[in-house]
Amino acid sequence: MRRDYTERGALLESDLAAAWPEQFARWFSEALEYALPEPNAMIVATADAAARPSARTVLLKDYDERGFVFFTNYTSRKGTEALENPQASLVFPWFAMQRQVIVGGAVEKVDRAETEAYFASRPRGSRLGAWASPQSRVVPDRAAVDAGLEAAVERFGADGEVPAPPHWGGLRVVPETVEFWQGRSNRLHDRLRYRRTGGKWVVERLAP
Repeated sequence: MRRDYTERGALLESDLAAAWPEQFARWFSEALEYALPEPNAMIVATADAAARPSARTVLLKDYDERGFVFFTNYTSRKGTEALENPQASLVFPWFAMQRQVIVGGAVEKVDRAETEAYFASRPRGSRLGAWASPQSRVVPDRAAVDAGLEAAVERFGADGEVPAPPHWGGLRVVPETVEFWQGRSNRLHDRLRYRRTGGKWVVERLAP
């Protein structure tokens, strides 16, 4: 299974925006126009205190010059690992466009007010689900998950307010590197990386 990447031309240093947030905004906008399914889906890789890695796909919910934000149960595997070993990598796999964005950096909790504002914007079922599921823990069967949702509905009522659980919130990956990868023929891809050094950002070309 091999495909030569010929859809796009060269990605040159002169093509990049001055700062990575602007460049990410350009590519994200193009991903939306391309009608990719869930272009905000990203792979989040973390590692525990013993450096054993794990990865999963989550949804990007916000980004700015401070970094990339997603929300999770802090007691889940990704939440636990990200807090005990606060480094992570993100990959936006926009393969249909022959592009990827790859991020590496430190992890921090977002402000609680930001978490609560986002939580309030979620559908009610998703808010109840955050209370219902002991994410990443072993459960005996699907019935246990359904019972957790029933308990959450009983706790908050049919129309009662559902606040953000104390164990649930946002994590921000604060970039140290942001790589823009574009496929080229013969596996000689273009890889341009913003890297933070000495309080400023430099752009580097990586060999494919």
